Amino acid sequence: MKALVYNGPDSIEWTERPDPKIEQDTDVIMKVTTTTICGSDTHILKGGVPDTPLGTILGHEGVGIVEEVGPAVHNVVPGDRVLATCVSACGHCRFCTSGQYGQCLNGGWALGHLIDGVQAEFARVPFAQNSMYRIPDSLSDEQVVFLTDILSTGFETGVLAGQVAPGDTVVIVGAGPVGLSTVLTGRLFSPANLVVVDLVESRRKKALELGATHAVAPEDAKELVMELTGGLGADVTIEAAGFPAPFELAADLVRSGGRIANIGVHEEPVTLHLETLWAKQVTITTGIPSTLKIPQLMRAIETGSLDATALISHRMPLSETVKGYDTFKNAAKTNALKVVLTNG
Repeated sequence: MKALVYNGPDSIEWTERPDPKIEQDTDVIMKVTTTTICGSDTHILKGGVPDTPLGTILGHEGVGIVEEVGPAVHNVVPGDRVLATCVSACGHCRFCTSGQYGQCLNGGWALGHLIDGVQAEFARVPFAQNSMYRIPDSLSDEQVVFLTDILSTGFETGVLAGQVAPGDTVVIVGAGPVGLSTVLTGRLFSPANLVVVDLVESRRKKALELGATHAVAPEDAKELVMELTGGLGADVTIEAAGFPAPFELAADLVRSGGRIANIGVHEEPVTLHLETLWAKQVTITTGIPSTLKIPQLMRAIETGSLDATALISHRMPLSETVKGYDTFKNAAKTNALKVVLTNG
């Protein structure tokens, strides 16, 4: 088969690899029909995730058709259309039994990180009983592919961890694909104000199109938030950029008793200003999704209350994955959000 292989920092290639085989009773072999490129993939590519082995097939957002199932898999059968979640969950470790699939001791974020991923013609999906969902016939690949990661991340580690409630003022710092996914899923909770902060004008415009009530540059954020909240600050701030300045802005904008939910992938230290936060009784959450809310989000897609296809900026055949990375990495020039790659 052909696959996108990581050979070291700034080095990927579309090349021949052996077809995957069933290795454990809990495995599924999936023919990939649709995948996409994530910011986490580019973190790997630039050397920011050093535990990724050289030679790994990248990608953790995959939709496809079941080719073969291990004897312990009973939720899907060959021929089913399925999505494979970005985290793999054994179902029995200390974290899985607490519903924290992203922290699974035997899986977690494994696909395209510690084991071969889904930017390939075929993929082995471990622990499929807990890490794979059938797709209703009424939904297309494009409608569900973002459930595999960014919609789940925005919803679970952003909206739910931040305890967004009707009438809240919510600030999302960062309007990349994950931040925009948080806009889409945050709207479901009817916040009074949904403020998006980003450096890039085109992304601020997209945020407004997707349901944000306000979109501003970082230098204008504090004045707007204080105006909207009578000087109190936001009920919830969500950091979706993965850099020190956005996190520090999120911490600066939260009200006393408020919540800060970090969903950005950070490669460098961030200053936590406890000299200003120590008495404010704020809650800070971090993490990656469990993907346990995918059925709930899929129903929202079926009813038409959630549609993330507007995040698709580019479509390419899977064989052009290297070009897709170039497009995605140069978003300032290409206006890329999500690059969808289709196999055949």
